Amino acid sequence: MKWSRYIIHADLNHCYAQIEEMKEPWLRKIPMAVGGDEDKRHGIILAKNDLAKKYGIKTAETLRDAYKKCPDLYIVHPHYDDYIYYTEKVKDIYREYSDKVESFGLDEAWIDISDSELLFDDPIKLAKKIQIRVYEELGLTVSMGISYNKIFAKLGSDMDKHMGFTVISPDNYQKMVYDLAADDLLYVGQATKAKLDRLGIKTIGDLAMYPLSILRQILGKNGAMIAMFARGLDITDVKFSGQSREVKSISNGVTAIRDLSSLDDIRMIFWVLSESVASRCRDKGLVGDVIYMGLRDNKLHYFSRQKKIDVATDLAKMIFDVAMSLFIKNIPINNGHLQVPFRSITIGISHLSKKTSYIEYDLFDMTKERLKEYDLEVAIDKIRDKYGHDKACRLVTKLDDELTDFDPKGDHVIHPESWF
Repeated sequence: MKWSRYIIHADLNHCYAQIEEMKEPWLRKIPMAVGGDEDKRHGIILAKNDLAKKYGIKTAETLRDAYKKCPDLYIVHPHYDDYIYYTEKVKDIYREYSDKVESFGLDEAWIDISDSELLFDDPIKLAKKIQIRVYEELGLTVSMGISYNKIFAKLGSDMDKHMGFTVISPDNYQKMVYDLAADDLLYVGQATKAKLDRLGIKTIGDLAMYPLSILRQILGKNGAMIAMFARGLDITDVKFSGQSREVKSISNGVTAIRDLSSLDDIRMIFWVLSESVASRCRDKGLVGDVIYMGLRDNKLHYFSRQKKIDVATDLAKMIFDVAMSLFIKNIPINNGHLQVPFRSITIGISHLSKKTSYIEYDLFDMTKERLKEYDLEVAIDKIRDKYGHDKACRLVTKLDDELTDFDPKGDHVIHPESWF
């Protein structure tokens, strides 16, 4: 039976680590991971090879924890320019077969080959041909899922991470995916999974069969969306090559060099992250009116809160003030000390819109101080862009140079969009 569409999801296996192995083949023979400075805990595991995976090494864990599992783990510091170069080379091959290649971070992409069979071959054979070309020409393995929609194609590429090739068709999708865990489905995160668990929904099949009206009532539009995805009813298009995806939120996060045990520690980290988020908003000409923070404590428990503000902003001072108020309201503090130390922090802004030509502040809040703050932040941006991130900073962040010695704006652009 001919499908309505033929969509590939291609995923470069352990991308950063594989590129390092391709450059230095001897790395394939030892447990190796790509990570940051061993003396800094925000230097975390970015990728690991198969031998490191056997020791239980996980992406995003600290180097300290990784060494506990594998004392002989070999760490390669990231070479971001190489990762950008080679992943673009891979996508150049994809673009030879379709004008619809939508990146999902550096290492993943959807490829719509629905119209390519007239020029090339049977779609399934064509997908296999693309996979083999990447390996033969660049020495890199790619896992592929091919299906009639984006969601199932992504699910297919996740099923086998060793140059896997999985076909999920309109005829076999129930057999292929219904027994998988519900959170294997794209866009089912931890919070949604917890709600599904309370409803007794454990598998994708459970989700597909559950009454849509109840899911919509409990989870809103997201509940209806993931239910439709589980039923194979995803109709979203693969974007044309070069077509940018709509930015829905901007965030930055860091795993700190040490546990954050005081309110002063939190203030310093919040300032660095808030400045990065605000600067990235200004670069894109965007403002947002939902500010959120995410925290992971030293036991790896995650906690998040958000707040909608009256007027959209691109000011670090506003983002910082709201994030700090959320923290102080929700986290136990005793004389400036935290009851539970935190390991990693994320600050973000969402519900974004294009900034108009005037500064978007409430008329009654249009004080000279607020305008001076805006001018100050723009000046800091210009200094950092010209001379480097460390050439302009607020004094509060200098209370602990080692703790605040990171550039979230500069580092963020390298990581896959779905990574943090």
